[in-house]
Amino acid sequence: MDKNDHLHAMRHSLAHILATAVQQLWPQAKFGVGPVVDNGFYYDIDLGGVKLSEEDFATLEKQMHKIIAADQPFERTEVPIAEAIAWAKENHQPYKEELLNDLKRAGTTAAKELDGEELGVATGAESKVDKVSFYTNGDFTDLCRGPHVASTGKVGAFQLQRVSGAYWRGNEKNQQMQRVYGVAFETEAELKKHLQMLEEAKQRDHRRLGQELDLFVFSDLVGSGLPLFTPRGTVLRNELLAFSEELRGGLGYEKVWIPHITKKELYEISGHWAKFGDELFLVKSQETSDELVMKPMNCPHHTQIYASQSRSYRDLPIRYMETTTIYRDEKSGELHGLSRVRSITQDDSHIFCTLDQVKQEASQLIKAAQTLYSTLDMELSFRLSFRDDGQGYLGEKALWDRAQKTLEDVVKAEKIDYFIAEGEAAFYGPKIDFMAHDALGRTWQVATVQLDFIQPERFNLEYTNEKGAPEHPVMLHAALLGSVERFLSVYIEHTAGKFPVWLAPEQVRILTLNQEKATVDYAENLLAQAKELGLRVAVDNDNESVGKKIRNAEVMKVPYVLVIGPKEIDSGQVVPRVRKDMEVQSESKALKLEEFLSTVKNEAKARVNKTSL
Repeated sequence: MDKNDHLHAMRHSLAHILATAVQQLWPQAKFGVGPVVDNGFYYDIDLGGVKLSEEDFATLEKQMHKIIAADQPFERTEVPIAEAIAWAKENHQPYKEELLNDLKRAGTTAAKELDGEELGVATGAESKVDKVSFYTNGDFTDLCRGPHVASTGKVGAFQLQRVSGAYWRGNEKNQQMQRVYGVAFETEAELKKHLQMLEEAKQRDHRRLGQELDLFVFSDLVGSGLPLFTPRGTVLRNELLAFSEELRGGLGYEKVWIPHITKKELYEISGHWAKFGDELFLVKSQETSDELVMKPMNCPHHTQIYASQSRSYRDLPIRYMETTTIYRDEKSGELHGLSRVRSITQDDSHIFCTLDQVKQEASQLIKAAQTLYSTLDMELSFRLSFRDDGQGYLGEKALWDRAQKTLEDVVKAEKIDYFIAEGEAAFYGPKIDFMAHDALGRTWQVATVQLDFIQPERFNLEYTNEKGAPEHPVMLHAALLGSVERFLSVYIEHTAGKFPVWLAPEQVRILTLNQEKATVDYAENLLAQAKELGLRVAVDNDNESVGKKIRNAEVMKVPYVLVIGPKEIDSGQVVPRVRKDMEVQSESKALKLEEFLSTVKNEAKARVNKTSL
């Protein structure tokens, strides 16, 4: 067993130890599932009227350590499914009983739909389930297919982290359970390092920084998951999206515009209705009988622009781009700041091309994404998201194999490292997913390039090939930022809100040393000069000490601060205070005001992360 497999088994075993401790403390406990997640584990638990809180963690952890000290072996048994159902009834475990009945009814198809790691059945070829497996440690037995470490004493270091509500099987119509999360590592040193990272992540939480830096707000009157961006936050959005459009415009992408609603038939043809129908916002017309929806994606609309006239192979590739908002009726319990919202703004692109043109088009998009994320000081890795053997994918397997090989050839030609993740494909085609690594070492899926043979066929899109015959184009879906809201949640935390000068909502703050008319007039004149250059500048003329004004600017993470008093007025020079993370040299020198403003303008235009001052 390699290190990753051992860590997985260790964390899975800790989920069982958590459940064992819960059962010993609250014998009435009913259990859902307890899988491994990134860096740890969780278990879904129904305690009836008992409400857990983090104050209970000390008691729970003490009980878990007793179980670990007992070094109980994990023993596997295999029983007929009818016997397993009888066990669930006898032990008053209705959630396990439900899972087992689903397995009995639908075999391994159900196992794939459910959490296969928790079910005591392999999820291989489609077949009827005759037997399931259980694991026992001490007096606790659980339905499970493993894997586990040999005994409870071999689980490394852990800490319980939080408890939250979770609907059974993710359905808000079902019973709400309590989900207890823990983190786990092989050594105390690794655990301590991770806990320090979590503490740093709290300080960087984009929800907290969004409020402190006045970037975005939520309103109960507007609705959950519908962020409102302030003037400062809108600067951030617009600058990022302008960069994305600049990169794509340089590659020949042309802007298009589509409405925010559509007839449901559009998504029935594309296949989105069958796949995501319960995630759509429905719209009722008072004038017609049309069934309308808020658009959850843009690609079907863009196919209709392509289909509006005859196309020749000489016209291809045709490249569309649009920055627009889509809408998805996400479950309220899954909404989280900007990272999971109901209104999602995309820097979306769609290319209609021949198969021979795919490699060049995808290669250009890879280079554009590399330029964007290099500018943002974020390292990228690449994931090929392919289909697995599950259901729900459109199109023939042979077509998928061809599409997947095409994308793999692209990344190989670009000589970039990649890994393959089966089961992560879109339902209509495989993807190149760009994985950004943030300052805390976390990985986030951001940009994407998706290859699609399916929708051109479903919409009967055609072009006339060199032989004069009709042929379906290939469609590429691409976004450099992806969801700008989700990207901002990542980027705000990556930078801790310390944005480079080209993105900073406020690039320069001018502080008056006093409130004398000459000082105020000079500051206002400087403000006008800066704005003529297109800079984002504010004046702080409050009746406060200069020290407090400087601290206020530091709290708002302004890149440059100028203090204006008699000395600056007489000399026409300033010594700018530079935000620490931007510094290359430790001391700033006195500069003519015109030189300072020109330098800031050039730094913003060049999109640099450090300053030459």
